[in-house]
Amino acid sequence: MTEQTGRRPSARTWAALAVALVLVAVVAVAVAVTGQQEAPRPAAATGSETPVDRVPAGPSPSEEPADEAAPPQDQVAEPVSIGIPSIGVTSDLLRLGLNDDGTVEVPPLGPDDQAGWYERGPAPGAVGPSAILGHVDSAEHGPGIFFDLGALEPGAEVTVTRADGTVAVFAVDRVERHPKDEFPTIEVYGNTDDAQLRLITCGGDFDSGARSYEDNVIAFARLVDTRAA
Repeated sequence: MTEQTGRRPSARTWAALAVALVLVAVVAVAVAVTGQQEAPRPAAATGSETPVDRVPAGPSPSEEPADEAAPPQDQVAEPVSIGIPSIGVTSDLLRLGLNDDGTVEVPPLGPDDQAGWYERGPAPGAVGPSAILGHVDSAEHGPGIFFDLGALEPGAEVTVTRADGTVAVFAVDRVERHPKDEFPTIEVYGNTDDAQLRLITCGGDFDSGARSYEDNVIAFARLVDTRAA
């Protein structure tokens, strides 16, 4: 009979190891569900909204501009990228249409997270409200392209580069957070007399049962300049 050089773990050791593994599993699940970090939250506004994965579509843009200071839709080149220097955002822009249920498409989740322009609305810089959507985060890939959208301050610059080489420069007016129960469709998509921009993402608390955030964060901005790239 050969001599054993080691000792079998005691029952107490196995019990301690089992408890440790359970704790690790619980932490891992919590991290996966919550996304590890909390995005900045603007103050809640009166009204409500739907998360970025269920954003209602607004009415089609008006064919005739109300203000000749900004060009109509057919005179503005399509956007190709967006930059928000104050929160470190740089992204090419995807094209977003409508889902079968009438909600706006959202960019796919992935390691190379990108924002997307709702192409059924005005192009950035044309008369009316242009909408750009982006994710706040994901359990698999961490913070999304619009993770810090809630930290934007009034006056922050947003630049949208267009296919003709021009850059539409917007200034943030305000950032709002709304519950998901109602979407402020008129505020987001209603006709305007000038060129405006809406940046939309998720926010608020995460509902693990529904696997979505309870609020939306929307940044409202207006066109202040157009320049060469």
